[in-house]
Amino acid sequence: MRNGDFATRLIAWHGGHGRHDLPWQNTRDPYRIWLSEIMLQQTQVDTVIPYYARFLARFPDVASLAAAPVDDVLALWSGLGYYARARNLHKAAQAVVAQHGGEFPRSAAEIAELPGIGRSTAAAIAAFAFGERAAILDGNVKRVLCRVFGIDGFPGERAVEQRLWALAEDLLPHTEIGTYIQAQMDLGATLCTRGKPACGRCPMTPICVALREECVGELPAARPKKAVPQRHARVAVIVAGGEVLLERRPPTGIWGGLLALPEIPADEADAARWVEARYGLAARAARPLPVLNHTFTHFRLEMTPVLVEVERRQTLAADDDHRWLARGALADAGLPTPVRRILADLAAAPGETPQRALPW
Repeated sequence: MRNGDFATRLIAWHGGHGRHDLPWQNTRDPYRIWLSEIMLQQTQVDTVIPYYARFLARFPDVASLAAAPVDDVLALWSGLGYYARARNLHKAAQAVVAQHGGEFPRSAAEIAELPGIGRSTAAAIAAFAFGERAAILDGNVKRVLCRVFGIDGFPGERAVEQRLWALAEDLLPHTEIGTYIQAQMDLGATLCTRGKPACGRCPMTPICVALREECVGELPAARPKKAVPQRHARVAVIVAGGEVLLERRPPTGIWGGLLALPEIPADEADAARWVEARYGLAARAARPLPVLNHTFTHFRLEMTPVLVEVERRQTLAADDDHRWLARGALADAGLPTPVRRILADLAAAPGETPQRALPW
């Protein structure tokens, strides 16, 4: 197979079958393209679309994003997951303003120096916004290349990834680079999918090694299996006077920078006594709530919430790490999805009278 056949077939297919009307298409605005590329990492298009619209309504350009408090950015990102993306998005916007005078850098090499932007994402932004001839290698592209060219091995392994990068660069056409890059993404997302690929409608059918050798389902090779760790945590749902106490997570690690429920140390058996000792709040009662399980990329978390009613709301030390929020303000706060679920389930507790249904 001549490598030129790949690009020719792909571009021709995209004209009639690719995606052309997504909200971030048909623009050369690097800010909008960058935002979409970051949101689409590890997240499906249908999930991203409403977040993308809300984000642009609040932050229409890089200057408004750079000037915003990070809390506002995290609040709009809440529920989209992988929150390091939002923190890096904010840092990158500030870098564009401070180091580039508010003008997005034009080359993939310069773009890749911004926080949270890797080689493939930088190339996509440069290709779509500025027409740079640069190769991408996201998950969809890896899958397509492994199947069409019969590349074995797990794509996350260094040697396999290096081979795929070399191939991706060799395949680049000299014209219509933006169309070609989008077509790669579209083919992997709509036809050459991980499960149930639509090989009968694929433009690569005549040249696909995996199809010819009947190993489409085996390529690309899966990640070597490892036991998924199980973690446990107890969290305190501290309520008083119609408000719940939330604590800001450290800037790194899971839910970095978000407001979450305070975690009770494993060696503290009495949640009410711990709340009194840590926060100086007089606890009236404590009772366990239903356990919630949440799966992350690399581990599973079992969260046991404990409802702790305190006699009255008390202002804590003057810092930004703790915040009392009313139930009506939670929708606009930057909360991890499991925390939001715990509080929503508590609000919907069945079988109790309005006077006794909730302590907040």
